[in-house]
Amino acid sequence: MSETTLPSASASASAPATAGSRRARIALTALQVVLGLFYAIASALPKLIAHPSATEAFDKLGWGHTGMYLIGALELAGGIALMIPLLDAVAAVALMALMAGAFIANVAVVHGPYAATPLVLMLPLALIAWARRGHAADLVRLVRRRTQRRA
Repeated sequence: MSETTLPSASASASAPATAGSRRARIALTALQVVLGLFYAIASALPKLIAHPSATEAFDKLGWGHTGMYLIGALELAGGIALMIPLLDAVAAVALMALMAGAFIANVAVVHGPYAATPLVLMLPLALIAWARRGHAADLVRLVRRRTQRRA
C-alpha cells in the first residue's frame, strides 16, 4: 500500500480538533468583545467625560486633564481596535503596554488597592495577541503592499 492511499494522521485528527478550535475561536472572539467593551466603556468613558474619580486619580499623578483625556482616547481606540480582526493583535499589544504603564503608575504614585488590576488585564490581552498573531502578519503584508504600490 502506498503512502497516498493511507489516511493521514492530520486528516483523521482534524474532525475533533475542528469542533474544539471552533469553540476556541468563539470564546476568543467573545473575550475580545468583552475586553473591547470594558476598555471603551468602563475604562475610557470616565476619563473622557472627566468623571471626578478619574480627575482625582490623574491630578494625583500630576498629569491633569490632558493626560486623562490622552489615556482615555488611547483606551477607547484600543477597545474599538480589539473588535476589528485586522487590528486585534496590535491593539492587544498596545493595550498591554498601556497596562504596564498603568501598573507602574499605580505602584509608584497612586498606591491604590487596585494596583494589580492592570497586570490581571494583561493576561487575556497576551492571549489575544498570541492567538491572533496571524492578523498582525496580515496587517504588515497589507501595509507593505500598499506602500509598494505608492513607490
